[in-house]
Amino acid sequence: MIGETTATKAGANAREEISLDGAWRFRLDGHGDWRNATVPGPWQAEFADLRHATGKAVYARQLSIPAAWQGREIALRFGAVNYFSEVRLNGRVLGTHEGGYLPFEFVIPAGTPAESALEVHVTLPSGDAEAYPDYPFGEIPHGKQSWYGPLGGIWQSVKLLSRDKRHVAHVAIDANPDSGEVALTLTRSAAAAGATVRATVGGVSAETTGASLTLKLDAPALWSTETPNLHTLKLELIAGGEVVDTTTHNFGFRKIETRDGKFFLNGQPLYLRGALDQDYYPDGICTPPSLAFLEDQLKKAKHLGLNLLRVHIKVPDPRYYEVADRLGVLIWTEIPNVQYFTAAAAQRMRDTMAGIIARDGNHPSIIAWTIINEDWGTRLIENADHRQWLKDTYDWLKAKDPRRLVVDNSACIPNFHVKTDINDYHYYRSVPERRAEWEKLTEEFAGAADWTWTPFGDGERRGDEPLVVSEFGVWGLPHPDQVKTAKGEEPWWAETGGNWGDGAAYPHGIQNRFATYHLDKVFQSFGDFITNVQWYQFANLKYEIESMRAHAPIQGYVITEMTDVHWEANGLLDINRNPRAFHDRFAEINNDTVIVPQLAHHAITSGDSLALSLKVATGGKAVPAGATLSWSVEGASGKLDVPATEGLAVADLGATTITLGGNTRVASIALKLEAGGKLLAKNEIQVSVYGKRAAGPAKIAAASPELAAFAKGLGYTVTTDTAAADLVLTHALGADDIEAMRHGARYLVLADGSVETHRNLRTDPPRAEPPTMPAGKERARHLGSETQLPNIGLVLRDGTLWRGDWIANFSWIKRTGAFATLPGGPLLDISFDRVVPHHVLTGFRSWEYEGLIDAGVVIGWINKPAATIARRTVGKGGLVVTTFRLTNDAPGTDPVAAALFDGLVTTTANLETD
Repeated sequence: MIGETTATKAGANAREEISLDGAWRFRLDGHGDWRNATVPGPWQAEFADLRHATGKAVYARQLSIPAAWQGREIALRFGAVNYFSEVRLNGRVLGTHEGGYLPFEFVIPAGTPAESALEVHVTLPSGDAEAYPDYPFGEIPHGKQSWYGPLGGIWQSVKLLSRDKRHVAHVAIDANPDSGEVALTLTRSAAAAGATVRATVGGVSAETTGASLTLKLDAPALWSTETPNLHTLKLELIAGGEVVDTTTHNFGFRKIETRDGKFFLNGQPLYLRGALDQDYYPDGICTPPSLAFLEDQLKKAKHLGLNLLRVHIKVPDPRYYEVADRLGVLIWTEIPNVQYFTAAAAQRMRDTMAGIIARDGNHPSIIAWTIINEDWGTRLIENADHRQWLKDTYDWLKAKDPRRLVVDNSACIPNFHVKTDINDYHYYRSVPERRAEWEKLTEEFAGAADWTWTPFGDGERRGDEPLVVSEFGVWGLPHPDQVKTAKGEEPWWAETGGNWGDGAAYPHGIQNRFATYHLDKVFQSFGDFITNVQWYQFANLKYEIESMRAHAPIQGYVITEMTDVHWEANGLLDINRNPRAFHDRFAEINNDTVIVPQLAHHAITSGDSLALSLKVATGGKAVPAGATLSWSVEGASGKLDVPATEGLAVADLGATTITLGGNTRVASIALKLEAGGKLLAKNEIQVSVYGKRAAGPAKIAAASPELAAFAKGLGYTVTTDTAAADLVLTHALGADDIEAMRHGARYLVLADGSVETHRNLRTDPPRAEPPTMPAGKERARHLGSETQLPNIGLVLRDGTLWRGDWIANFSWIKRTGAFATLPGGPLLDISFDRVVPHHVLTGFRSWEYEGLIDAGVVIGWINKPAATIARRTVGKGGLVVTTFRLTNDAPGTDPVAAALFDGLVTTTANLETD
């Protein structure tokens, strides 16, 4: 039955069930003899030697049918089996089923012995289309199995059912909150033809002998995220004057709609604050361990301020939706994707969607469907037939389920929409590495950019589709101790991910790499490193959420993602559902009403003033008249009047001038929004304050007039007498410079891309952007061929994993030596956005990270280390080289650049040489 169905426990009309979960015998062809397996669960989750195994398997067990069930209809019901199933009883085939995500059942023939042998033959196809011509893996709905590994077998519960042959097999419930009407579409068993169905909801009853029935309730309680009111439908089948079948079904009255580019739930404004949920679990892969586990997960989602989960290209266990109904969490669900679009694949996707509606259509929590994710399985850019199919499928799905929203293709660069209820888009840019790009994309997206839609003139764009950034985010990392198995061992998935992100997504050995690259010289401990990267994740999400909330046309977002999934470590929780360091603070920024503080630059010189732009963004609730926004920092404070602001709007309060003096530090400006004595929202913004500086005593010989002017502008003594200088400042090195170092010269090399050509570099060309890529992106320059960095490679980050997109670049500066007084750290924060390197330095051995690398970067699970400030001895002299971009602004304009330059000059002048 759809929704929550429970059996009546007394009376002749009672349905009864026996769980067949538990121990089964199991054998996979070509993988040894029979073994014991636990149902439900994919065989990949249970057997270490079968983690990546596909093929044909057999599950077997003894079936005992109670004597009291004689004369009743008895059926075997499977929640889901992946992928093709053939069910045999005592060697005879009861039936077959294709599809890995949906329920099916077979009636057991009358006269079957009470003790019978049950076998389920399961086929999970591989990528070998010749071996599985009827259902090759690439043409079946499979979702993220192509990412995290295959899922085969009986992965949802199995039940033995007893009922009267005359029964209601299915009911679709359409609850209209505007009228209070409950329209039922009934499917009866063949034996129940002509029998009367009596439906009862809240004391209101009606009867029919047909296939449809409508009840009307006066002012029914509505379902929402804050008040998840559920109603219970009782169905009784009456035959021969007696009730022969009774079932109950939960449902809710709720209405989701869009108007004028906005969402409304039950007529009230709604701002979507969502997270992607892959619905993967620590032990069962796709099988949740318990109902309590699901309840805990969704309670944590609400604690984090989320009101929506986007169940990603997967059909979850039906208990997932039952919990969402009870707890009040909105759900956006997607059809599992195929890999290759064929006629058979297209039909399977539609059949799957029809099955999803049949199983889950009564759940009020589900408000939206997605047909395709990121053009996976289709070829929208080059194939007009695929675009037409997508439009046709949108129309088909809207006709089948008109009370929910439908997304055609949840898009990303370079694909697009053709016909949709939501104009959603995915983009990933980390901060501070790519702040300018994030802001440009967000500004263009908020302006309803044309690049979100088909450029071929075949789209059906209404123009009022709400804008949602439906994927964004950055990695943090879990602590390995918190994701160990119950036996205290490293989870099996720690040795996966090596083929993703050019090797940056490989978890196994992370603590060994931490020690190998001497990151204990940067962070206090490995645990401190994990805490730092989790707060880095928070800072990214905070900045990006505030950036989106500043644009009123953007009406929602979906964070990637709710939990880590194996090697993919961008969750708000880890895969075991342990919280991140920021768990209790996240709802401050992921809230219905949000204070949006914005700064052009997050660093200031002591004594200077900053202009803090302040906005208030509302969601479903308005800000009443008389509200005030107050700020305070280190004893100073101020207050602004906030105008009455309707829901789904942004109130711009302008810029407030704040002066910060004192020594070098990180200052936190606290913000509170209050009305009528109630706290509506709070937030804070951090500013790096740099104390008054003075140039050091080092004399600098500059290789160009521009560098000489820069050094003079920062107060340094600049000389043309190289022999009298403490160091030579240059962007590039030639053979003469190398020779000078051999005789004792010290060089400071700003290898920041300021020269157009360099020699002897290991570098990658910039990544070519597709023609539909938004214009105006900041692009790092590609270096050519005119410098020598001794035994050092210079790599342009653009086009590599060092670029900083989805898998985080954890960039750091050691707070030691000349860099000890830099505020914040060790990880770079947003105050470094003007100087963040566009290049990295490679070619260093692990031992050099202990003392010769002052700043660097690692990716993901501490992979692909590189340097951004490094020292090297050359003969009697040596050099300090950095890729930080320090000369972009006039000298002294950016206190971060000035402080880094001072530290580099001091480090170079004091360089230990032979």
